Amino acid sequence: MNAGNQAPPGLEGLVVAETSLSSVDGTNGILTYRGYNMHDLGELTDFEEITYLLWYGALPNQGQFDSFREQLNSQRAVSDAVLATMAALPRGGAPIDALKAGVTALSMEDTDQDNLSEESLLEKGARTMAAMPTILAAYSRLREGKEPLAPKGDLDTAANFLYMVHGTEPSQTAADAFDTYLVLLAEHSMNASTFTARSTISSSTDYYSAITSGLGSLKGTAHGGANMMAMKMLLDIGNADNIENYIDESLQIKRRLMGMGHRIYKTRDPRVDPLMHWSEKVAEEIGDTTWYELARRMDELTKTHPYFEERKLYPNVEFYSAPLLYNLGFAPDLMPAIFGLSRIAGWTANIIEQMRNNRLVRPMAEYVGPELQEFVPIGERG
Repeated sequence: MNAGNQAPPGLEGLVVAETSLSSVDGTNGILTYRGYNMHDLGELTDFEEITYLLWYGALPNQGQFDSFREQLNSQRAVSDAVLATMAALPRGGAPIDALKAGVTALSMEDTDQDNLSEESLLEKGARTMAAMPTILAAYSRLREGKEPLAPKGDLDTAANFLYMVHGTEPSQTAADAFDTYLVLLAEHSMNASTFTARSTISSSTDYYSAITSGLGSLKGTAHGGANMMAMKMLLDIGNADNIENYIDESLQIKRRLMGMGHRIYKTRDPRVDPLMHWSEKVAEEIGDTTWYELARRMDELTKTHPYFEERKLYPNVEFYSAPLLYNLGFAPDLMPAIFGLSRIAGWTANIIEQMRNNRLVRPMAEYVGPELQEFVPIGERG
């Protein structure tokens, strides 16, 4: 490849696939799932309904929705072998790594693991999406010295996860807030982890390997790990009175302000305001608005502080998801894995889309190393 054809750093702006799943208008701050505006979907649907839309191409009618939820509910429980895998893992590791191990254990139980037909991918997707909250909740409890809890058949994905982590059924506010979070982060075009999952499945490997590779990409602090880092930043700031000093110090020492700016959005991320709304509601319900108020004050500063104004930096989806998840009782290091509980919907849809017209992803690299060199035996080298 010559320099004139060299891809931009990070493949920025390079189209690598056609998709009918989601569109991101970064200039105007609009996100759609299969043509539906995210603002409508976030307010009027739930995570299971959105997943059905992404996987099957249309919103379900009541019968289809009930059948899909029943399918998920029947597969939320995991085997003793999968729970034993969680119990055997080191307690000090990253929860998202435990989730990867759990998905791998699921794959080893699947006697039809290598079947890549669309029907089989949909079945594997439902099984994995249903089981991942149970796996992650089990590890969360085990590392706290508690026994894992079995899922409840009458609770949906959001409420079940909150129950299995905390041991009590969530309030309606908490369940609705977490469900909205899952809806808003389910799919987002060709992000790093989605590209990773599509690239992995393009080799005709198994579905589960594509999901674990997606989780590996999501773990990075420049991607799904940013929510954890944003919450750690808020904890470091401590209270709203310290914000301006923290920002000024960060600019001096070139410390990144987490949760600010986005590769695609050149305006306010459309997912921010719904998360801000639910972050406030959950904070008020638990009687501690510290982290919501801190985030809100920092958000307001982006409108007046010269640094943010000059660079057109706005809060991204991680900025308000961090205090929301924290007030829902989740430790910061659990947050990247929780992101995966949502994005499994988009990854599965993308895997299905990739396999409909699959070709091995095999880009080229421009070689910039030394010219051909003469080999010298080890004894003759200086």
